[in-house]
Amino acid sequence: MWQKTLYLARNLLKSVHKGCCTNRGFHQYSRNYSSGQNNPELKKKIKSTLYYVTAAGVLTVGLSYAAVPLYRMFCQAYSYGGTTATGHDGSKVEKMQKIKDRIIKIKFNADLGAAMRWNFKPQQPEIVLVPGETALAFYTARNPSDQPVTGVSTYNVIPFEAGQYFNKIQCFCFEEQQLNPHEEVDMPVFFYIDPEFCDDPKMELVDEITLSYTFFEAKEGLNLPMPFYASRH
Repeated sequence: MWQKTLYLARNLLKSVHKGCCTNRGFHQYSRNYSSGQNNPELKKKIKSTLYYVTAAGVLTVGLSYAAVPLYRMFCQAYSYGGTTATGHDGSKVEKMQKIKDRIIKIKFNADLGAAMRWNFKPQQPEIVLVPGETALAFYTARNPSDQPVTGVSTYNVIPFEAGQYFNKIQCFCFEEQQLNPHEEVDMPVFFYIDPEFCDDPKMELVDEITLSYTFFEAKEGLNLPMPFYASRH
């Protein structure tokens, strides 16, 4: 439905642009408008198109403000693009068995959006664990500027297919973090690899996983980028 709305809005804007930028187009637009006053069917079509344009505008503004929560729900629900799984069962964490003969190396990566003024890095380059074992890692963020800066982060896992088995218990992603001038904070990530990782044939040769976070400066209308590989699912 929204594709049709945007299509109609785009065509309307094109026709208005072409028609109103020349005297000939202006007169043609005036004749069409005048004839529409005496043509109920044409008048109805014009009114319907205006409704579509208005709806498209409202939808665009709404999606702009809802970008962060929509991104979070979309990725966490389907583990798209290496997004880690959420909503873990606390009792499962207590009862799950460690697969001691399957050693996995977890690497940590930190990136910043182009306009982000923070310093951001993992405290440890990597951790070694086994499926079913919980682990705690830390990232450090520092605001070197003389003004308060608020950031918000996204994350993913590589290889992407491992995202559904990477379960975070505590994480700083998608929550706004404000740092005062020259303030520095440590941010924890508490996680585990689901033992079902070992039952997936696609994970048979995977012995290294990278957890990557990217911080952006939180501003009004911020649209967190959707990973390009999510469109492949």
